[in-house]
Amino acid sequence: MSDNIKRVLENIKTLTPHEKATLAHCLIASLDEANEADVDDAWAQTAETRFAQLESGKVKAVSWEEIKLGLKRKA
Repeated sequence: MSDNIKRVLENIKTLTPHEKATLAHCLIASLDEANEADVDDAWAQTAETRFAQLESGKVKAVSWEEIKLGLKRKA
């Protein structure tokens, strides 16, 4: 465990409930931001790959009407 984390854990006892909630919120928000960046990068890569597949003719586009019809047939 890093010294920074040890200091934070030692000082948590001195925080008010409101300060603890603020700290928890900030920690969780920082995790969300990191995950969002990864998700955004993954979606961008997926979009680029799918577009390249469409452009090359490797895959065929399907209309929304075709998708809905297929779903109705399965139901």
